[in-house]
Amino acid sequence: MIKQALLTEAHDLVEKGVLARPDDAYFLTFEEFRAAVRTSQVDRDLIARRRAEVDAWSRLTPPRVITSDGEVPPATYGTGGGPAGALAGIPASAGTVEGRARVILDLTDADLQEGDILVTTFTDPSWTPVFLSVKGVVTEVGGAMTHGSVVAREYGLPAVVGVEGATRRIQDGQLIRVNGTDGYVELLPGGRPPRVRRPRPDA
Repeated sequence: MIKQALLTEAHDLVEKGVLARPDDAYFLTFEEFRAAVRTSQVDRDLIARRRAEVDAWSRLTPPRVITSDGEVPPATYGTGGGPAGALAGIPASAGTVEGRARVILDLTDADLQEGDILVTTFTDPSWTPVFLSVKGVVTEVGGAMTHGSVVAREYGLPAVVGVEGATRRIQDGQLIRVNGTDGYVELLPGGRPPRVRRPRPDA
């Protein structure tokens, strides 16, 4: 309710020419937003800088593991006897499943179809509803007790986590096989393109 009320104000600011687009409001503090509503003035350069910072940070991939000394050890685990070319990871939820990979980097882009396999950097509790639609999970970051692993086991979904570079090495729409028992992902021939994503709503 609060978000909807704030977005109503943001739309009003767009109509007045104060903001260029409603989601500019996301790059203001509450006090800055309130001042913009009160004075019909805003620092657009500040919004642009903050938007650029968010875009830059969103392109970073957190390391699978980082030590207390700041070192990032490479992934050295094997593929559990998997086939050549398989992507190695950590077995998180047992079972094997084939399906279309959906590479989702932002939860707001999670336009999934029943039976897709989620491929992402990591998940947190806000991603839990997505698990209702998918039949397998692959993440770049995580271990046996991280969010994606625990929820995948609760839902009975095969899952492999800690797959280095998964969102780059797996193409959106590609057919893959997830072996959550031995901890590897196979890239298979075929697949179908994903549906065209709907424009992101302001809400």
